[in-house]
Amino acid sequence: MALVLRVVMQFVGLLLSLLGWVLSIITTYLPHWKNLNLDLNEMENWTMGLWQACVIQEEVGTQCKDFDSFLALPAELRVSRILMFLSNGLGFLGLLVSGFGLDCLRLGERQQELKKRLLMLGGALFWTAGIAALVPVSWVAHMTVQEFWDETIPEIVPRWEFGEALFIGWFAGFSLLLGGCLLSCAACSTPAPLASGHCAEAETQTQCPYLENGAADPKV
Repeated sequence: MALVLRVVMQFVGLLLSLLGWVLSIITTYLPHWKNLNLDLNEMENWTMGLWQACVIQEEVGTQCKDFDSFLALPAELRVSRILMFLSNGLGFLGLLVSGFGLDCLRLGERQQELKKRLLMLGGALFWTAGIAALVPVSWVAHMTVQEFWDETIPEIVPRWEFGEALFIGWFAGFSLLLGGCLLSCAACSTPAPLASGHCAEAETQTQCPYLENGAADPKV
């Protein structure tokens, strides 16, 4: 029962981490971190991401323009680019490392201690990737709230609001955190027993000294 629970935790943890990593990549390039609805022109909406700003018009469609300068961006967008790239890279490394530590992988199945360390390292990488995804998303959301309720800005000026990418980014970050927790818990649980083939090999090695010394097999 413990072995089944361990394998299930590994599978669910890796699946959640994979989902969080994919959503993190989508969040990085999705141009919907902020939305702006114009009350004077309801047929025109603006969106802003880490790389470009877009205007959506019913007659023309969607037109996007990339940001010309990295240094000209607000601080939260500059840092968000770096942290989201870091999250994507750490998530990819976590998938590679934790994949080699799964019990269902027969490669190095006798090295249980090594597999345990790989799972714990993969869980730590997913944890770091999740935090690296949650920080920029939460920072942009915080700045959006501050600007929305800024009393120094006239009420007639349109305000930016939360975009869909922020919610996807939050879900991605928490998926990475939860996946890392499950992998770490699976690594700390009871290790899987050796396969029957290994048991047979160990039994053969036990009998070898008797055969080499010319003595009879004690089991005979």
